[in-house]
Amino acid sequence: MKRVNCWEFKNCGRELAGDKAAELGICPASINTTLDGVHNGICAGRACWAVAGTLCGGEVQGSFAQKYKDCGLCDFYNTVREEEGDNFILTIDLLGMIR
Repeated sequence: MKRVNCWEFKNCGRELAGDKAAELGICPASINTTLDGVHNGICAGRACWAVAGTLCGGEVQGSFAQKYKDCGLCDFYNTVREEEGDNFILTIDLLGMIR
């Protein structure tokens, strides 16, 4: 099964050259290169919950602390957890990877 990035899963259009990037801005997850390759994603596309400023529920989220409680309820987050199984990288470890 092909693993997809958050912008593909959510079809938000905020990735580089996405159809809503000019209107809503480029999502930080789509350009965060420190998490490139995590869970086999592009940039932070499969670890977006660890990146501040992503779009959730139609609104740009703030700091990690402000958004994380909602990320645990996200269908994409839970899909990645299930797909990665024992290879899922814990959020605390992801945060340590971000520069």
